Amino acid sequence: MTIVPITSADLDAAEVSWFSALCSDDYQYLGVPDGALRSSWDHCSAILKRAEENGFGNILCPSSYQVGQDTLSFVAGGAPITDKINMLAAVRCGEMQPIMLARTLATLDHMLQGRLTVNIISSDFPGQKEDSSYRYQRSREVVEILRQAWTQDEINFDGQIYNFSGVKTDPVKPFQQNGGPLLYFGGYSPDAIDLCAEHCDVYLMWPETKEDLADRMKTVAAKASEYNRTLDYGLRVHMIVRDTEQEAREYAQELVSKLQDDKGEEIRKRALDAGSLGVSRQARNRDLADMDGFIEPHLWTGVGRARSGCGAALVGSADQILSEIENYKKMGMRAFIFSGYPHLEECDYVGKLILPEMKTCSLPHEYGRVPSTTPNTPLGNGKRT
Repeated sequence: MTIVPITSADLDAAEVSWFSALCSDDYQYLGVPDGALRSSWDHCSAILKRAEENGFGNILCPSSYQVGQDTLSFVAGGAPITDKINMLAAVRCGEMQPIMLARTLATLDHMLQGRLTVNIISSDFPGQKEDSSYRYQRSREVVEILRQAWTQDEINFDGQIYNFSGVKTDPVKPFQQNGGPLLYFGGYSPDAIDLCAEHCDVYLMWPETKEDLADRMKTVAAKASEYNRTLDYGLRVHMIVRDTEQEAREYAQELVSKLQDDKGEEIRKRALDAGSLGVSRQARNRDLADMDGFIEPHLWTGVGRARSGCGAALVGSADQILSEIENYKKMGMRAFIFSGYPHLEECDYVGKLILPEMKTCSLPHEYGRVPSTTPNTPLGNGKRT
């Protein structure tokens, strides 16, 4: 049976997350550095607290090596200043020995009392260039070791990169005893999709046309069904929402009004994933967009002129944006990671105009769940929390 995204009452609620700009990615005008918005503990923790105040259920804490702050240190600092919001920590596999990483994440999960979620990243390190298949094999082994550390009494692992025998796991059990923190993952290559389908919980996508997103979801769902699993699906996208569409479009143009093309290219190239397939597809979006940068009526690619990775924004009135979100939900998505420039101000706009009109939730933890045999079962079937 091929599992396909369909409309279902089961998708009424969604996890809605914000973004803390740890990687020097906050601007009043894209590409123009602003000291007040630099990647500092004061600024980024203010974004975290504002997101919690506005009712966001999770917040992505990204990772970079060339700019910004250390992700796991930031998450640790965020634990005592929050009490409701989950924290989605980006982890670059291979940076830390995997058993020590399991202990670190378990400690953070206890500090957050079960509010930790983890974004698994496969990326090169500074000064290194590895083959894609090696990077994803490394990530696969790290994830498998994390699962053993969090769910078994000892680690026994014989891999291509890591080998462990009889390592006790008493010190590394997380607060969440049902498989450990949820694992979010994004990637476009066959190796990436296979890793996510077998071991992760949420497949994240960057913005593309709905047709392209639906095709990708079908591909991932088919691969997950080979492992007798279902996944949840999420969209990482920027936001520009105002009372009217005209206001939103005017602000989009204002945002890039001081951007020089050479500066935008410099910003894009500094990311270690600048040559990835996912990033190339974001560049393709810009090539296919109309003269105003729109690839769909409310999906604007201008953000990608000065940003690697997620390179498009939903732009429109509150009603228009809510309609777009509802369309994504009908496709089978139930996780959204939003951001906007500047992050504090746009967090308030989304918190005021969008969140009160949405039914929100935290994603359930159903590690190892299997798909129903009922035809046309909606993706990610399970209870809401």
